[in-house]
Amino acid sequence: MPERSELPNIPLSREPVSLLAVDRAVAELRRGHMVVIAAAHGRAALALAAEAATESSLDTLARRAQSRPVLVLTGRRAKVLGLGGDNQRVVTLAAAAFDAALVRDLADPLSATDARAFNFAIGEPSAFGCETAAVALTKLARLLPAALVAPLASADSGDLAAWAARHGLLMVDAGDVFQYDAISARTLAKVSEARVPLPGAENTRVIAFRPRDGGLEHLALVIGDPDPARPVLVRIHSECFTGDLLGSLRCDCGDQLRGAIGEIARAGGGALLYLAQEGRGIGLVNKLRAYELQDRGFDTIDANEQLGFDADERVYLPAARMLGLLGFARIRLMTNNPDKVRALQACGVAVEGRVPHAFPANKHNERYLRAKASKGGHLF
Repeated sequence: MPERSELPNIPLSREPVSLLAVDRAVAELRRGHMVVIAAAHGRAALALAAEAATESSLDTLARRAQSRPVLVLTGRRAKVLGLGGDNQRVVTLAAAAFDAALVRDLADPLSATDARAFNFAIGEPSAFGCETAAVALTKLARLLPAALVAPLASADSGDLAAWAARHGLLMVDAGDVFQYDAISARTLAKVSEARVPLPGAENTRVIAFRPRDGGLEHLALVIGDPDPARPVLVRIHSECFTGDLLGSLRCDCGDQLRGAIGEIARAGGGALLYLAQEGRGIGLVNKLRAYELQDRGFDTIDANEQLGFDADERVYLPAARMLGLLGFARIRLMTNNPDKVRALQACGVAVEGRVPHAFPANKHNERYLRAKASKGGHLF
């Protein structure tokens, strides 16, 4: 996706409208509906999540747009398919015709389709265009990162907002999509707080943070009475349903969660930020798909890339905002991942030290931990 430094800032007065438009577009794509995306220079297109494609929706997409749709994949997914994608954010595949089954198969690495058997015309769209925004929306929707996009060529679509309203379609601006993560994080606010005694950490408060659009909530566990005048011991933990709640042996997340709570309590206080970024930001459904790919021989990083995601899709802007709201200006970060230190520093957090946080492997997660070390740069 485009770098935030390349994007113009959205006025504060527009933030509520921007968030709402993206949130509604995400919901429409998850329901299998299409949305209108407006980009710079008067460009506009209809977009449909590839995962939700049906013969009926494909026909409706082409008929309403009055143009032939292209399939948009991430560069990573295109490379996996042998269709280019080197150093490209997204690529487009054009064909004489797409059927719904082929679209879904090209998006899903669990299918056995050989993409090289088809005669696709491959293109690289604008970094700020409708195609790139459509894939970004599918990521926000926690769907497979692929979309069908048809440039809007309908003769009566000059007034885009009126055209979308006549057809009962939601419209979203591409710029709003690209800046959604930053705006959502910037609008996080405390919405509730309660004392929640935990084993080994009875003096714990859980504080919930919610963005202005009512989207995903993140939690902070403030343990003990940390002194904000000194570097606070902090663990940034991404939610893991399988590891944290079910105790899955495929990862070390549950051990890291409970171990961090105990270590922070023994240190006299600190905070654990529990971010709603399951599966390194790809969502639970896609994480289960990645697990199936791991069962077929891929490691944890390769599996994410087979799906078309980056090795790590997490965003640390919410963590930076939460630390600011908690009054923790300087932290000691409990992590094995130097990239996490750098990511938080890039968000303006003063990380004054890294505290190792490793646990013994078991026969189910040995390969997972080796991949994190060899490919992800984790230090154990």
